[in-house]
Amino acid sequence: MNPFSVSDLHLTRRHFFGRLSAGIGTAALASLLDPALGAEGASPGNGLLPGLHFAPKAKRVIWLFMSGGPSHIDLFDHKPDLKRHHGEELPASIRMGQRLTGMTSGQKSFPCVAPMFEFRQHGQSGLWLSELLPNLGRVADDLCVVKSVWTEAINHDPAVTYIQTGHQQAGRPALGSWLSYGIGSENRQLPGFVVMISQGSGNKTDQPLSSRYWGSGFLPGEHQGVRFRSQGDPVLYLANPPGVDDATRRQLLDATGSLNQMSAEAFGDPEIDARIAQYEMAYKMQASVPELTDLSHEPRAVLDAYGLKDGAADGGFARNCLLARRMIERGVRFVQLFHRGWDQHNDLPKQIRGQTRDVDQPTAALIEDLRQRGLLEDTLVIWGGEFGRTIYSQGTLTKDNHGRDHHGRCFTIFMAGAGVKPGLSYGTTDDYSYNIVDNPVHIHDLNATVMHLLGIDHTKLTYKFQGRHFRLTDVHGELVKGLLA
Repeated sequence: MNPFSVSDLHLTRRHFFGRLSAGIGTAALASLLDPALGAEGASPGNGLLPGLHFAPKAKRVIWLFMSGGPSHIDLFDHKPDLKRHHGEELPASIRMGQRLTGMTSGQKSFPCVAPMFEFRQHGQSGLWLSELLPNLGRVADDLCVVKSVWTEAINHDPAVTYIQTGHQQAGRPALGSWLSYGIGSENRQLPGFVVMISQGSGNKTDQPLSSRYWGSGFLPGEHQGVRFRSQGDPVLYLANPPGVDDATRRQLLDATGSLNQMSAEAFGDPEIDARIAQYEMAYKMQASVPELTDLSHEPRAVLDAYGLKDGAADGGFARNCLLARRMIERGVRFVQLFHRGWDQHNDLPKQIRGQTRDVDQPTAALIEDLRQRGLLEDTLVIWGGEFGRTIYSQGTLTKDNHGRDHHGRCFTIFMAGAGVKPGLSYGTTDDYSYNIVDNPVHIHDLNATVMHLLGIDHTKLTYKFQGRHFRLTDVHGELVKGLLA
């Protein structure tokens, strides 16, 4: 743009009011950079953190996201009578013309497949779990298992986008971003929203994970999830380049910050404020991240409990679970672990064994570790994927092999910790684990309940964008009171 035109723009009435409103963002940025100012100037007057609508049960969340869609039929939703229907055609009265994916819509036969794995009850609650989850059986009385979650999406990308952002199309903020925006982080040296990814032993050609699943959408950029890598530097470009010491780095950031501040004052663009905040966070992370990811001081018993056979050298899901505990100890608000490999369209019996070996011990160890440290009472742990799997076989059903297609009409997640009823099995599906019989929980309801546990009314945490007030649950979502302790 012609610089003279830019100068003229500064003189318009519209631009004046635009810059005036941007001053609110600058004040918010100042509170982030100056903790004392933020604590004093942003107090809501009721003893709660800014952004909270009532006293929270949970202060933080660890979401263990099983990417690909784990089979609820083989793991959680015990249906002993299915053995009588094994190999039989799924009745039309059960399927009711459900929309199928392109992978099974052309099948002429839909034979039912009973689980190949035995179930047994655990704990005083008598919770039914597959034999593939023996370690979770130890913590059964901590689990709140929801068997009646459902979604309209039947393919991976829209389904993951939907449960993460409340919309099947890309472009909206993830839950972690909403929480970062609404209530911030308890640690100013680390991001409020951290993501880690591990590859499972199951389907090695599983669906890719896009960074927009943890993106900030239309919220300011500093609220996006920061991905920590399993190998090499945890965060790319965090270390100083060769020949640059900390003092030089600080001078460079101060000079860049001054230039950005001049641009912010001239143009009133909130993304410039976000850029300043991100540069400052990156500088702080240079000191905080190495200490966070150094597991060398963790006791051998803790490493063994999580299944880190080679100690701190191990990567994968077990290491990420231990890092998640260390993160929430340091005040990170929302940690999300994506574990790939659950998309088992074929060879399910072998693949699901590998996947459960990956996650069963570390998940149970995380819950036990949090409980022993007094953190489970205000930390919410969530385990589950974007949908479930079909009762019928995808492709040919043989004596020892089969696959299952995507199924969104009902699937299972479980929660543990702050504010949820322990030892609870909530919701019921039909005899084929295909349709919900009672207590349906839409993914909007799930997200509304998670936000409630964090002290947030999901209908009130909104952001105005393109003339409309948006929220995570769009215009939907109901609190599921039956899950609350």
